[in-house]
Amino acid sequence: MLDQAFAALADPTRRAIIAQLADGEATVQDLARPFSISQPAISRHLKVLEEAGLIETRVDGTARPRRLKPEAVAELWDWLGQYRALWEVRFRKLDAVLDDMAREAGTSATKGKEDQ
Repeated sequence: MLDQAFAALADPTRRAIIAQLADGEATVQDLARPFSISQPAISRHLKVLEEAGLIETRVDGTARPRRLKPEAVAELWDWLGQYRALWEVRFRKLDAVLDDMAREAGTSATKGKEDQ
């Protein structure tokens, strides 16, 4: 599932569609409006997103609104979260090193001025 989801999200048009669907359900016509591509092209993007398990289609009479699948987005978020935590630890360590370097540079600069 993750491989298909990330492959689907590699395309900027599909990422924009996901962003639109984050605001709620939308029809193909609604989703096609901001793009300068045909409705069949949008439908192909939607098919990729649906096959990746990121969106689903709801049947409402003749309308077929699409919506995000929250469990699929949660799975992506969980997977990314483990790496986010790792990078946050690394950035905190880097911040500490940079703070130490700045303090040392400030002390060295002050010593140089006092010696003159």
